[in-house]
Amino acid sequence: MVNSCFSVAVFCVCASIFAVLLRRYCTEQSLMIAIAACAVVMIGFVTMVQPIITQVQKLFADAGISSDYISLIFKALAICFITQITCDICRDSGETAIASGAEIWGRGAITVMALPLIEALVETISDFL
Repeated sequence: MVNSCFSVAVFCVCASIFAVLLRRYCTEQSLMIAIAACAVVMIGFVTMVQPIITQVQKLFADAGISSDYISLIFKALAICFITQITCDICRDSGETAIASGAEIWGRGAITVMALPLIEALVETISDFL
């Protein structure tokens, strides 16, 4: 795991240096390098996390917790990661207003996704009372 973290760190630093050097000559291509580097890291992250997701699903199933709740948790995490990377790329390209819009969208998406969970929580509390 440490080796893969080191490899990702070196890849990201090299991509950043290349993007900064290229920014002087062509900002569009510099942005594309940043987006491509993020995509490569995200693909690697998804492949690394897949066994963890399977293990967490098994743990929740053994505990008798609905798989719908697990799905909500992982979807919320995905929204957080995607929103963060999107906002960072927008800010790097100088578009802070667009980054703020993406943050609002991400927060709203998580709020909407959480509604069934909040509903179930209220029902559970009502049953206890």
